[in-house]
Amino acid sequence: MSIDHLLNTTAAVTRKDDTDDGGGGRASAWVAVGILPCRRSQPTAIEREVAAAGGGDLSWPVYFSAGADIKRGDRLQVDGLALEVLAVYPPSQHIYLRADCRHRQGEEPL
Repeated sequence: MSIDHLLNTTAAVTRKDDTDDGGGGRASAWVAVGILPCRRSQPTAIEREVAAAGGGDLSWPVYFSAGADIKRGDRLQVDGLALEVLAVYPPSQHIYLRADCRHRQGEEPL
């Protein structure tokens, strides 16, 4: 079984890459992982109301095919939204992968 027919948009995935800077320290850069098909769900009505009033966080569940290369800490660009991946977990049957993401209203994109 597959959910591929339900994946109606795409996510541009970037991941933080730490490397040695040659002087004993570390340098970080965001590197492109790829563009993956996905489906983005909506935040709840209460979250939207609270976030609109005070510039808060909105949670956005994003669904991918099972085995997609998504990790905690990744950044996603989906439908014009900059999302940070907070957690990734598969369901009991490995049909899809769910990434719980955050979008902070009132801030510049990630």
